[in-house]
Amino acid sequence: MTVKSTAMKVGELAKQTGISVRTLHYYDEIGLLSPSGRTEADYRLYDADDIIRLQQIMSLRQLGFSLIEIKECLQKPDFSLHHTIQLHITRLREQIELSQKLLHRLEAIAFHKAKSVNIEDLIQTIEAITMFEKYYTPEQLETLKQRRESLGEEQINQVENEWEKLIAQARAEMEKGTDPSSNSVQNIARRWRELIDEFTGGNPGIEQSLTTMYQQEGVETASRGLGDTALWEYMGKALTLLS
Repeated sequence: MTVKSTAMKVGELAKQTGISVRTLHYYDEIGLLSPSGRTEADYRLYDADDIIRLQQIMSLRQLGFSLIEIKECLQKPDFSLHHTIQLHITRLREQIELSQKLLHRLEAIAFHKAKSVNIEDLIQTIEAITMFEKYYTPEQLETLKQRRESLGEEQINQVENEWEKLIAQARAEMEKGTDPSSNSVQNIARRWRELIDEFTGGNPGIEQSLTTMYQQEGVETASRGLGDTALWEYMGKALTLLS
């Protein structure tokens, strides 16, 4: 796969991709994406290979991989742009297939609105809606069930209580106007990341399903009223800056 050669300064790349300059600088600092060139004035210059790598990073992020996991993937000599795109395509096809199944069932019911509806059709539609709303595959649900059983109800209750306290701490920092890069917010973000990993068991697919649920249902609904969009965006910035 070839990409047309180009070279961009960091500001231009940020503007065209929608990725912040701060994020690109951070990727450079941690060795995830270092620009191949520099101008005479020492400005970063990103060439075609850098942009290919950035596309891989963003696809893997959307698939739920952590920055550490992405770095490990990209260090593998056989991990190509084509490989990344195929992973992304597979994930999107799964989501599209689930949506289409639900769409077809709803259309069938709408078509027969003036007639009696087959109960079996309704049952299958309810099943599809349930799966769609939960955003997890049966395999992922089974994994989460096993994790819940291994942790035990007492540990789960402790974690839920800690989440509430952590969210309250994060909100207090946000309302004070504390920079996400500050030590206090970074400490919150570090524990935030650990609790997410405890829930997902480090499974990138489950984390992506969790992210999709928050994106589609809205933070207020997905968090059962514990958070809101502003707070999640604030902590998203803090998590991006984690070292």
